[in-house]
Amino acid sequence: MRRIALVLFCAALLALSWWRSPLPPPGNDGDVRFTRLSTAGLPPAGAGMKLLDAWEIRGTGDAFGGYSTLVALDDGEHFLSASDRGRELRFRDPSLGDPQARMDYFMARGGADKLDVDVEGLTRDPVGRTIWASYEQTNRIVRIDPATGALQAIAPPAMRHWPSNRGPEAILHLADGRFLVLEEAQGEWWSRRPGAGLLFPGDPVEGSRPEQFRFAAPEGFSPTDIAQLPDGRVLILLRKVVFPIPPRFAGALLLADPAEIRPGGIWTGRIVARFAPPLPVDNYEGLEIVPAEDGAVFVWIISDDNTAVTQRTLLLKLRWTPPPPQVEDAKKARGDAARPRS
Repeated sequence: MRRIALVLFCAALLALSWWRSPLPPPGNDGDVRFTRLSTAGLPPAGAGMKLLDAWEIRGTGDAFGGYSTLVALDDGEHFLSASDRGRELRFRDPSLGDPQARMDYFMARGGADKLDVDVEGLTRDPVGRTIWASYEQTNRIVRIDPATGALQAIAPPAMRHWPSNRGPEAILHLADGRFLVLEEAQGEWWSRRPGAGLLFPGDPVEGSRPEQFRFAAPEGFSPTDIAQLPDGRVLILLRKVVFPIPPRFAGALLLADPAEIRPGGIWTGRIVARFAPPLPVDNYEGLEIVPAEDGAVFVWIISDDNTAVTQRTLLLKLRWTPPPPQVEDAKKARGDAARPRS
């Protein structure tokens, strides 16, 4: 009886989780609108992390929605997001005026199978224009030359047995030339375990062989994206489902140092921000960091609406001054890294 009840519950959860909006008309020429949300009186997401702006993005046409990642382009004012349906959204910082949003296919032709287009992570060369994308359905990494459109792909052997739907969720080209890749899977809800992580000494598309480690996301979270701070540390965007029917989410940002990664070891960090009501919350999956003045950074976050009627595409712009690394080291030594208030 318990088994039957569990099966029925899972079936109901699956049905509601994929409760889709009516299918929009085909095409990539739909309209995209950014609506500013009120942020007055909202608390900071974490210590010193102020929410400057928030928008709900809505669009028409089948090219809109499902955005799983976010990367800043050359000037730090323009952004590229890709979806799990092989589409892209390009836009300008909406706080500067017209977002100049446009949609298109991302490295795929119309009608391509989802297995070939499910983009979950994007990263770019910090000093160039080359972009790398991670695909979780096929556990591939693809390198794109925007100037020529040339593509090169690899399915790293170390990712061969990663889950097809919870594979390379986050990828990051570090400033020193190495690449970080994190598996989304952290075990199942009844058996949590650290997820797989890879640290490539060079470009994985060139056949670089990675060091393997485990990434431990705390409190039932899973990693969805990763971005690097100017000092070399990284922020990792975390997400978990807190109420399954209909899906409701919690988000967090974890501060970690790649210098602490050890082959075969477990890598983690500490949570520095949390996203829960009254802050705007949805299925946050895309993260980018843009340097600001005086040692601060702008933290950008976008949500994946899963094209579901119960979810939204949200865009957040936050400003944060990271604590100095020596402060982090002292807190770890004392074991008293306190949680920031949300």
